[in-house]
Amino acid sequence: MAFRMFVRSVAVMALTLLRAGEGLAPTDTITWGGDNSRAGYFPNNNMDPAVVTSSDFGQVFKVKLPGNYQGQSERIFSQPLIYTPNNGDGTQYVYWATAQNNVYKMNAKTGSVVASRNLHIPFLSADLKGDDSQPGYCQDINPTVGIIGTGVIDPDTDTLYLSAKTYEDQSKIGVAQGRPAGRIYIHALDVNDLSERPGFPINLEGMGARNNPARLFNGGIQNQRPGLLHPKGSDYIYAGFGSHCVNYNFTGWVVGWHKTTGQIVEHYATQGQGVDSPKKGASLWMSGGGITSDDKGSMFFATGNGYSEQVKDIPINRGSIPTSLEEAVVHMTYNADGTVTPVDFFIPANIGYLNGGDLDLGTSPVAMLPSGTFSCGGVKRIGIVTGKDHTTWFLDLDDLGGFKTGADKGDRVLGKYSNENSVYAGVGVYPLEGGYVYVNVINYQSRVFKFSCNGGVPSFTRVAESSTAGKNGFGVSHGTVTSLNGQPGTGLYWVTDVNDNNPEGYSVRIYEAVPTGETLKLVKGFKVGAINKFTRPHFGDGIVYFGSSDGNVYAYGAPTNPALNCTAGPVDFGTVGIGAKSAAKTITCTAKVALTVANVSLASADFSVADLPTFPRQMAAQSSFSFQATFNPTTYGNLSGTVSLSTTNNVGGYATTSSVRLTGTGESATGLLVVKPDRVTFSQAVVGGDTIVDSVILSNAGNSLVTINDVQFSEVSLTGPFVPANVTGNVAQFGLFTLSNLPSTIAALSQQLVTVGYNPATSGNHSLFVKINSDGGSVGITISASAGGSPTALIQLEKPDGSGWQTWTPGSNTPLSFGTVLQNTDLRLRFRITNNAPAESVPLNIPISKPPFGVPGLINTVNQADLGEGTIIKAGEYAEAIIVCTVPKTQWNTDSYTNATSWVFNTNDVNLGKVQVPFTCTAIAQQGGPLEEDGQGQYRYVGCFRENYPSGRQLKQQLYGAADNTADKCLKACAAKGFAYCGTQYHRECWGGPTPPAAEVDELNCNFDCSGDINQWCGGDGVGALAGNPHISLFATNTTLPSNPNPGGPFVNPGVNGYVSIGCYTEATNGRALAKGISTGGVKTVAACINACSALNYKYVGLEYGGECWCENQFTAGSVPTAISDCSMTCGDNSTEVRYPYPMYVLGFTDS
Repeated sequence: MAFRMFVRSVAVMALTLLRAGEGLAPTDTITWGGDNSRAGYFPNNNMDPAVVTSSDFGQVFKVKLPGNYQGQSERIFSQPLIYTPNNGDGTQYVYWATAQNNVYKMNAKTGSVVASRNLHIPFLSADLKGDDSQPGYCQDINPTVGIIGTGVIDPDTDTLYLSAKTYEDQSKIGVAQGRPAGRIYIHALDVNDLSERPGFPINLEGMGARNNPARLFNGGIQNQRPGLLHPKGSDYIYAGFGSHCVNYNFTGWVVGWHKTTGQIVEHYATQGQGVDSPKKGASLWMSGGGITSDDKGSMFFATGNGYSEQVKDIPINRGSIPTSLEEAVVHMTYNADGTVTPVDFFIPANIGYLNGGDLDLGTSPVAMLPSGTFSCGGVKRIGIVTGKDHTTWFLDLDDLGGFKTGADKGDRVLGKYSNENSVYAGVGVYPLEGGYVYVNVINYQSRVFKFSCNGGVPSFTRVAESSTAGKNGFGVSHGTVTSLNGQPGTGLYWVTDVNDNNPEGYSVRIYEAVPTGETLKLVKGFKVGAINKFTRPHFGDGIVYFGSSDGNVYAYGAPTNPALNCTAGPVDFGTVGIGAKSAAKTITCTAKVALTVANVSLASADFSVADLPTFPRQMAAQSSFSFQATFNPTTYGNLSGTVSLSTTNNVGGYATTSSVRLTGTGESATGLLVVKPDRVTFSQAVVGGDTIVDSVILSNAGNSLVTINDVQFSEVSLTGPFVPANVTGNVAQFGLFTLSNLPSTIAALSQQLVTVGYNPATSGNHSLFVKINSDGGSVGITISASAGGSPTALIQLEKPDGSGWQTWTPGSNTPLSFGTVLQNTDLRLRFRITNNAPAESVPLNIPISKPPFGVPGLINTVNQADLGEGTIIKAGEYAEAIIVCTVPKTQWNTDSYTNATSWVFNTNDVNLGKVQVPFTCTAIAQQGGPLEEDGQGQYRYVGCFRENYPSGRQLKQQLYGAADNTADKCLKACAAKGFAYCGTQYHRECWGGPTPPAAEVDELNCNFDCSGDINQWCGGDGVGALAGNPHISLFATNTTLPSNPNPGGPFVNPGVNGYVSIGCYTEATNGRALAKGISTGGVKTVAACINACSALNYKYVGLEYGGECWCENQFTAGSVPTAISDCSMTCGDNSTEVRYPYPMYVLGFTDS
C-alpha cells in the first residue's frame, strides 16, 4: 500500500511537470485563431473528416446565456476561448465574453455554466452619435458595447485577459452618460472562479501616447476590437484599439501591460510624432482579428484609413517609417521592457484613393503562413492581408515593401489579386498537400489559391471557388481549416456566415480543403440562427463553438450520449500483486434504444474480460447483458484499460461507441528493481571536449529492501555476452562510459539517481549495454552515442557588390562592412555561418543568438528567426539570415556617417565560444552643385526653415522657377550669383541670397518633392501646427548660420518663369501704366506678382508701392522708360528686391 502511494505521487508529479512545462492541453484554444500566426489552422482538435461528415456529427448543445440588460439579450462579438485549467480535474471549459460585459465559464462537453461574472455596466451605443460631418449613430455594435475584442488566456498563470468598455459612474443603470464618461478597463481574471487578479483592472482613461504625448486616450471614443496578443514566452499582453464607424478621433493605439503587475508599459499611437491631435485615423480593428506575432520578437497588424496625408508622392523605404501609419501593414518589434518599435511597413501606392473612399487596408488581420510549406527562395515568411478595395496582398514579412518603392512608383510586394468585392475576413490556410489559401469575398464565392515556388519566386494562383449555388454574406467569417493530427487528406475548410444564401440554407458550411477540379466541395452544413458577423470557428476536443447575436451559444461535434449505457467507470480493482489475479467484477450494459452490438475490444495485457455473449447481438430498448472483468497486473503502478463496445441503431443522435474504463494498481511484496529510462542516447559529442552526462533512476518498486549483486557490461546486446564492470566505490567504468553514484542497496519504495558519462576519444558511433543484477531482479540499460570532431564556425557577410564573401576573424577589430549605402535605399546582404568542419564532425549548434533586430541605427536583421537560437548546422552545410542596412531619406549634400552594430552568438565550436560579430554601414547622400576635389558639394544642406517668418523673406532673390528644378540645378545657379545661402521651395523655385531664414523647423515640414526629381525635397507647406505655412530647403557654403545676418541688396530681380526685367517705367499721362490690379494673396514679392499675372496670360507685369501688382497686354499712353535708380522701394516680403513706387518697374516676355 505504501508503494502505491509512492507511485501515484510520482505520477501526479509527472503530470504536474508536464502541464507546467506545456501549460496547455492539446485541444485547447487560448487565443484568437488558435495561435499567434492568426492563420486559423487547427491540426490538433480531433476533427476527423469521417466523423464530421457522418450523421454522428451534430449539435452537442445550444445554450441561451442568461444575461439581460434593459430587456436585451446577450450579443457575442468576441470568440470563445477553450481551456483546461492547470489546477483543475482535467475538465475542458469554454469562456464566453459578451457585449454586456458578462463573462461565462461553461463545461465544454455539456454546456453547463459553472461560473459567471459581470464586470461593469455596458456602454450604450446611443452615445455613439456622429459628429457634424457624419450625423446619425454608429450601430455596428448595438445596443450595448462591452467586451468586443477576443481575450487571451495565459496558461502559465491560469489568467484570462480581456478589455471592457463601460462608464465611469456605475450607478446609472441603463443611462447614456455621454462619450466623455466612457471608460475602457483591462481585466485579468482567474480562469477557475473568474475573480480579479491583483493589480487589475486597469483604467486607460487619459493616458498620453508615448510617441505623441499630446494625443490622449478616451474610452468613450475608442473601441477594442482586435484579439489580444500574448507573445509566447513574453511577460506582456498587447491590445489594439480603433474607434466606432470612422467617427470621432479614430486614432489607432497599441497598448501593452505586464501580465502580473498590471503596469502599463506601452501606449503607442498610430498617429505619432508630427501629427497633431485633430488629425485622425489608422485604427486597428481587422474585423476582430488578432494582432499577429512570430513569438520571436515581432508583431504585425494592419490599419485603416486616416487624414494626416503624411505620405503623398515621394517613395519611402523602411528606413524612414512614417509616424502616421494609415492604410498600413506594420511590422514592430516588442522589446524586453514591453515597449514596441516599428521596423518595417507597407502602404499601398493608392493610399489617397483608399483614404478618400474609407477603403481600409486593415479590414482583415495579417495572416502569417506556416513557413514550412509557404516559403520559396529568399522569401522565408509570407503574410496575407485583404481589404475593402478588393485587393488581396501577398507580402514578404521580412521586407514588407515600404511606400511606392516598386517599379514606376508602384507597390513592391510578392503579389496581389483583385477580388470581385470587398473582403473583411482573414484568410484561411491549409499548409498540407502543397499549400492552399482561402479568401471569403463578400457577396461572392470563397476563392481558393494554390501556393507554388518557381525559380525561387513564390506565387499564389487562384484554382477554385466554393459552389456557385451560394454566396457569402456581409460579415462572413474569417477562414478556418482543420486537419486530423496534421495528416494530409484530412483537411476541412470551415465557414460561418450571417448569410444562408445557398440551396441548403446553411449558415455553417464545411468544405473539403483540397478542391475537386475547380470547385470546393461542400461536405457538411448546419442551419444556425443569428450567427454574428466576422466570427471564426474555435475548436476544443472534437467540438466546434460559435456565438450569436441573440444570446445563444452553440457547440457541434460527435454525439457524446452513448446508445449503450454500461456500468459507470472507472471500474477500480484496487491493489493487486504482480502476477496475481483480482476477483472478477461484473459490468452490465443496458440499451437506451433498440440497437445491435457489433463487437467488444480490450487493448490491455493487464485486464481481461470473460463471459461475454455472442456478437453481433441485437438488443431491445432497456434490455441488458453482463460480463466479467478481471485485473492481472504484469507490472507495477497505476494501470488502466478500456473496454470498447461498437453499436449501431436506427434512432440517431447517439454515440455509436460505448466504453468502460478499468483501473487498478500493481504492486510487488518483495523488492523489485526498476530503471527509467532504460535507454540513454548521446549525440553530437565533441571529441576531446568535456565529458557529457545524462542520468537514469534506479528504483525499488517493492515493499522489501533490494540488494545490488553486480554490474555487467556488453558491447554486443542486452542478452550478452557480459563482462563484470570495473567498480571502484560507487563508480563503474567501461571504455568511454562511466556510471556514477551506483547504490549497493535500495530501500523499499525508494530510488537512486545514477549518472551516465560519455567522454569520446575518437569519432564514430559507440554503444554499451549495461545489466544490473539484484535480489529484486535485473534491469538493462542501452547506451547509444555518437561523436565527432569539433564543429568549426565560418562567419561571413556577402560583399556589397555581390562578388563574394567577407570573412570575419574572431577577435579581430575589423568589422563586416556594408560599404556605402545611398540615402532612401537599403542594401540587403546575406549573412552566413558555415560549419566548416570535416564531414564526420558534429553539427554546429547555436544556443544563443541575439541579432540586431528592431534596434536603433541603420543595421537590422529582417527577423529573429533565421540563425536564431536553436539553429543546427551540419558539417559542410551553412545557414543564412538577411541583414539590411537601411538609410533614411535625407537631402542632397548631407554629410556621410557610419553606424555600427553587433550580433551576439554562442556556439559549440570549442575554439570560438561566445562572440560579438561587428557590422558597419556608411550612409551617404548624393552631392550636387559645384563640388570639392573630394566629390563633396561646396554647399551643405542646413535644414528645413520657415520662410516669411517672422515677417518678410530672408532669402530674398529668386533665381528661377522651372519644371526641372533640383538641388543640383539650384546650387549651381546660386554659385554663379555668388550667394552664400541657397534654397529650393514650392517644388520649382530656386532662391538665393546673403541672408538665411531665421527659424529652423522639423524636417517633416519640408514635404514637397522637386519638380525635376520626385526623390528630392523642395520646401513644403508644413505639418501639424505649421501646416499651411511656407518652408524652404536650405543649403549654405557655411553651415554655421550668423545670428544677425546683413541682408544686402536691394537687387533688381532679373525675372522668373519666362519673364525678364525691361527696366523702370513711369506711370501713364492719365492713369496707370498697366491697368489691371491683381491680388497675390498678400505675398509681396516679384515672383508672386509674376505668377499671378502669368496665370491670367498677361504679357506685362509691374510692381509698385512695395505691395501692389499690376498687369496688362499693353502700356497706357504716356508711360515711358526712366532711370533704374528711380525704382528704389523694396518689396514688402523681400527686402533684397526692389519694387518700384512711382515710376514703376515692368517685366515682359523675352520677345518684347
